Amino acid sequence: MKSSRIPGFYKLSIEERLEKVAEFADLSDEEKELALKNGALSLDIADRMIENVIGTFELPLGIATNFLIDGKDYLIPMAIEEPSVVAAASNAAKMARVKGGFVTQATPPVMIGQIQVVRLPDPFAAKIEVLRHKDEIIQKANEQDSILVKLGGGCKDIEARVIDTIVGPMLIVHLLVDVRDAMGANAVNTMAEAVAPIIERVTGGKVRLRIISNLATYRLARAKAVFDKDAIGGEEVVDGIIEAYAFAKADPYRCATHNKGIMNGVSAVVIATGNDFRAVEAGAHSYAALGGYKPLTTYEKNEDGDLVGTIELPVAVGIVGGATSVNPMARVCLKILGVKTAEELSRVIAAVGLAQNFAALRALATEGIQRGHMELHARNMAISVGAVGEEIDKVVEILVKERKIKMDYAKEVLEKIRSGGL
Repeated sequence: MKSSRIPGFYKLSIEERLEKVAEFADLSDEEKELALKNGALSLDIADRMIENVIGTFELPLGIATNFLIDGKDYLIPMAIEEPSVVAAASNAAKMARVKGGFVTQATPPVMIGQIQVVRLPDPFAAKIEVLRHKDEIIQKANEQDSILVKLGGGCKDIEARVIDTIVGPMLIVHLLVDVRDAMGANAVNTMAEAVAPIIERVTGGKVRLRIISNLATYRLARAKAVFDKDAIGGEEVVDGIIEAYAFAKADPYRCATHNKGIMNGVSAVVIATGNDFRAVEAGAHSYAALGGYKPLTTYEKNEDGDLVGTIELPVAVGIVGGATSVNPMARVCLKILGVKTAEELSRVIAAVGLAQNFAALRALATEGIQRGHMELHARNMAISVGAVGEEIDKVVEILVKERKIKMDYAKEVLEKIRSGGL
């Protein structure tokens, strides 16, 4: 039976780690080669993805281990430049396993397409007319993507609401579109443009914007984990995490960093799978701001004194279309994850976000965030001042021991090593 619990994974060489992942995900030799070599995204493909290409820009790709989600083991590909994120997620997942790992739930993959209607003398009456013609609008929308409809998706419903703006009232029509295993932007935008003439006809107004909303309130992913109090350091740590959560809930300055920590995990997986991390970030922070900016996670203590963490956020990701289909490394990452639907991917991402947040709060509530970062920051600094090979390890050892993680000191230590003074 496959397990994401791989003791000592971080101690292995890059090649040895890749072999473990390849065995878990049944990667081919070609897929392993893609992961190892620079430039897996060829310039030819990159030139077709965006405009004015001059090269590609790489991020480290790591694997978070130990994740048990809904009874299934996952290895989690994470593309990120920030030190300690992958290690923190892996450690949090290991602690969550004690009480059964993460349990998750997600809503159907419904996205919102917005149609803005202006120049209406009677916007509330126009709203009724839109709703009276709902079936005609839905039919027109679904004519744009017969394949999506055959797969069980398509436009499922219509909403209409009147909003006040600085230029007067507007009618905003929402198409609620089940996009199945796609992120859905292309399908939704096409449908919104197609129904605009009908909406103009029945309202007598002028349609302006026809565009998807990244605040995907109907496409939510949720996760829960129980963290055994003894496994995470005792009741004092449980109380410290709950107090840290209370701080974030009461103070938007703290909450911004609290939610940023969640997105460290979320965005790393979104990027690795070739999805639109800006859309997911915008949706998450907008969702957190509904009714006043609040944490995307919650923390409570159960009757046994264990910590119970939950998360809820919109996760609009796909496993087909866009860069997910074009970028060869995104396809490899999806194979490593082994997800079969976009909904499953969204649930995995929610679990990673919760793990990341728990790890950050636990660090903050105990030894502070810098201790975990120190060695990795020292390593980056050693490389920055020109250390190579074994020199890097020597510089890191001295910087951490002296607790002086500074560029000038790293340079001084390297010079002493090379002159034989250390």
